[in-house]
Amino acid sequence: MSEVSTTQFYSDIPELNKSLSSILKNKDSFLEVPDDWHVVLTDIKDSTKAVSEGKHEVVNLVATGSIIAVLNIAHSNGISIPFFFGGDGATLIIPEAIFEESISALKEHQQNTSENFNLFLRVGAMSVSEVKKNDYKLSIAKARINKHFSIPIMLGNGLHYVEKTIKGKQEDLSENKSTQKVLNLEGMECRWDRIKPPEDAHQIICLLVKAEDVDKQSGVYSQILEKIETIYGSHKKRNPISTSGLKLNATLNRISSEMKVKEGGRSIKFLMKRAFATAVGKYYLTQKEEGKNYLKSIADLTDTLVLDGRINTVISGIRKQHDELEAFLKSLEDQKLITYGIHRTGESIMSCYVRDRKDQHIHFVDGADGGYTRAAGVLKSKK
Repeated sequence: MSEVSTTQFYSDIPELNKSLSSILKNKDSFLEVPDDWHVVLTDIKDSTKAVSEGKHEVVNLVATGSIIAVLNIAHSNGISIPFFFGGDGATLIIPEAIFEESISALKEHQQNTSENFNLFLRVGAMSVSEVKKNDYKLSIAKARINKHFSIPIMLGNGLHYVEKTIKGKQEDLSENKSTQKVLNLEGMECRWDRIKPPEDAHQIICLLVKAEDVDKQSGVYSQILEKIETIYGSHKKRNPISTSGLKLNATLNRISSEMKVKEGGRSIKFLMKRAFATAVGKYYLTQKEEGKNYLKSIADLTDTLVLDGRINTVISGIRKQHDELEAFLKSLEDQKLITYGIHRTGESIMSCYVRDRKDQHIHFVDGADGGYTRAAGVLKSKK
């Protein structure tokens, strides 16, 4: 495969307009990730402790920033890449063409995170060729969720091998310090208040599911996604984000956190600009047709389901539905087919990447009290 075609590998994957369960069942839908691509991982060390100390919004914002840092580099080079948000970190798969610049940007982001929030953001990478050399698998497909939004679907245990390897290493921040100033977090926003579920009786669940046998991933995950559809309805019906639930509330603390992540420190100009934008934004979203259309499209462009070799999802529903799903998952766990972690909460939080308010924006969702991180803690406790 030529360098050009390898660099555009993910862009060239056809978007499958089918149910996720049917895509998972058809192994011909999946392609092997090229050997000269790289798995890049970020993860906040001791995120459970940080969440328990009330830093969940900062944890989410830093994780979102690690995706945006690389997406901006990819976009400037005309490259499309798959990425997976995890609440306290992220995984991206990128071509060789932007690898060095991406790592430099993430090391700068790591340094800013340490200096401004006293949090250590792990940054690590492994080539796809090395993942495969160690007999781990990385297969990918692309699914169209709605007319605005598509997601990558990974099968195999390669991403979690990289995660385990990188988390097992000891890092010295002084050795990782980036000497380049390449970090660009343009488009990152954190203006929304905590978001109530679409219906009064609803709760939010954050769910992680890991198949115990990698060769049975496709069948097991297909079965679980079909069950979720049966219990809750379509992806749109179980979405925790609704237009009516979105309220701008850029407090000084929230603006300050966004400033420190984006600017790497204090900026009076940024504070004034963001405060003004928030004040104008309320008028724009309620009175301007373009703003109303942007508000309506947010739910469609919300990243509530991640398939990265595990199922990671945020779902809105009533207690009875959550109980039914958890009983089903427990039966699969009792059969040693899966291990799962689940956390229930009353609200969600959202951080955003906005390149264009018309159709180039994406929104990352988590439980308001660190739902993904807490669900991951439950999963780990079952090992």
